[in-house]
Amino acid sequence: MKLLASLKLTLVGLAALGLGVLWGTAWAIAAPLVLLAANLGAAVLVNPVFRTQLPLLVFHLALVFLVGLAAAGRLTYLKGRVELSTGEAFSGALAHEDAGPLHRSRLRAISFTNEGFSISYSAGLNRNETRNRVSWAHGQKVIGDQEPLQLAGYRFYTSSNKGFAPVVAWRAPDGSVHRGTIHLPSYPMYDYRQAQEWTPPAASQALWLMLDFDEVLIDPDKRSEFRLPREHRLVVRSGESRAVLKPGDRLPVGGGELRYEGLTSWMGYNVFYDWTLPWMLAAALLATASMGWHYWRKFSVQAWDA
Repeated sequence: MKLLASLKLTLVGLAALGLGVLWGTAWAIAAPLVLLAANLGAAVLVNPVFRTQLPLLVFHLALVFLVGLAAAGRLTYLKGRVELSTGEAFSGALAHEDAGPLHRSRLRAISFTNEGFSISYSAGLNRNETRNRVSWAHGQKVIGDQEPLQLAGYRFYTSSNKGFAPVVAWRAPDGSVHRGTIHLPSYPMYDYRQAQEWTPPAASQALWLMLDFDEVLIDPDKRSEFRLPREHRLVVRSGESRAVLKPGDRLPVGGGELRYEGLTSWMGYNVFYDWTLPWMLAAALLATASMGWHYWRKFSVQAWDA
């Protein structure tokens, strides 16, 4: 136990933690944290001063708890991103995710619908508050970059990524019909690059689609609102052929038929999971309070006007 409580082992643990942060993997960071928690816990057990001074005992136990929680959080966290069109329901799949090795996903049990959003811009293209309406089985809520939707321990925040999404129906060569949206690059970040390559199901080649409109939707010189263009066209290229579609138009292409149904928007979400955060806050508050208690007892025995 004394060996586990050694200060030399503390230095080894801190050095290993530094290397783990540089290495970047979850286990490389969590393992030194577990070692440091054990080291600190052993020091509490073998050092008699902690048993005679309750505030110090509470403070160090809170630190042990904090370090242990940091290790657990690193092994079980999740960060991810997903994009949803207006009216689209979250299906549990993320476009990108970074998760700890012990994370057990419950995303498949979550379902909510993106009901649309509003964003205002001040002069200089400065984005103001995002107000995104979402609904789920038990209610509705307006969320944003700082106000998340919390379901099953996961938090969904809006992001700066959002844009336009053409709604298309594709009749494949086998007769099956597929309807969905195609997310164009984020707007207004990629104002002049509103194009995307898309391969329809069972199609012989990819299609290149571009949204074409003449309006200035977000004026950099005055206050503006994110909105869909009043008039627009969808340019479709397949090989050497080119067509311009308006809502309702059909285009035989790639052995099937493409029908352009209209334009909607999409919102990007940042997804975050870390069950340890409220417990870490409680442990930090307890450590702060116990250290304050310790110093209050230490200095209150002396007369302040001496």
